[in-house]
Amino acid sequence: MSRTLDKVSQGKPAGSASKCNWRRGMSNNVAYALLVYTGLQIFVTVAAMERGAMSILPYFALVVLVAGIIPACRFFERRWIGLSDTEAADISLKPTYRRDQFGLWAMAIGLPFIMTAIFKAVAAA
Repeated sequence: MSRTLDKVSQGKPAGSASKCNWRRGMSNNVAYALLVYTGLQIFVTVAAMERGAMSILPYFALVVLVAGIIPACRFFERRWIGLSDTEAADISLKPTYRRDQFGLWAMAIGLPFIMTAIFKAVAAA
């Protein structure tokens, strides 16, 4: 068993296997949220174009949403990237981290649908 533990902790400082790292966690969440957001935005925009909204509006929505999401994601990441090593492993930050994580994912998943609905309503008017 000792050999297995040695293999798991190879290349890492002692005790780091169980430590959390809020900086890395938020950075990973931002990266995955951007991928999900982009996929959803493309899917929703293409679906809107196939349903007859063949104007410039879906393309405009895509540009606006891609341009807007990057600063918003940087906002979430910036709050965590500046933590010291001690703060990045502080378990008392978990509720704040979860709140930011929820906000990030709500934005990444909800925004494509909300904005496409708004642009479709404008196009219908």
